[in-house]
Amino acid sequence: MPRNAPNLHVCRDCDGFPLVAITTGTRNPDGTRTILRVDCPACHGTGTTTPAPALIRVGR
Repeated sequence: MPRNAPNLHVCRDCDGFPLVAITTGTRNPDGTRTILRVDCPACHGTGTTTPAPALIRVGR
């Protein structure tokens, strides 16, 4: 891994695998299976998330 790689955080919901293909079990007329492609709802298909802002204590 290069040293100057951007600091990207892997999505905790999909573990960096944001797109899945699900077969429905039915077949198309040409014999292939019907496939649904679904994106991760948390990261919207990117596989990364922005880091949570740090909490800063203000006052006493």
